[in-house]
Amino acid sequence: MSSRSLADIAKEMAGIDIAILSTHAENGEIANRPMSNNGDVAYDGASYYFSYEQARAVSDIERNPKVALGFSSEAGLFSQGIYVAVEGAAELIRDKAAFKQHWTSDLDKWFDNGVDTPGIVLIKVKAKRLTYWKGREEGEIVL
Repeated sequence: MSSRSLADIAKEMAGIDIAILSTHAENGEIANRPMSNNGDVAYDGASYYFSYEQARAVSDIERNPKVALGFSSEAGLFSQGIYVAVEGAAELIRDKAAFKQHWTSDLDKWFDNGVDTPGIVLIKVKAKRLTYWKGREEGEIVL
């Protein structure tokens, strides 16, 4: 078991745009969907994702805020990718000031009126435990 710091893992995660967000569906099953962090990658144990209010992820989080995130970077012929599993709690943010803080121009493709788009919500996932694998190295960080 390795003992990298959160800062070490954050450097490895900086180039990863897409995470798989897992929530608990109404029927108790696990629901998964890809989410983009939109370049908001200064990872300190919190991740941010924009969605629409009517999305299943939002109703799942309202019912049960325990979520998981999965990240993986590309592994090449001469490089090892990293795989990161995050367990945490999600919070739904409906504050335009927070929207502005995490907004990037790439989001304009999905939300026509920017932070003023009706029905948008910011999903914040605060990590409680992070497990990672890089080649034969494996480790865990409890936050």
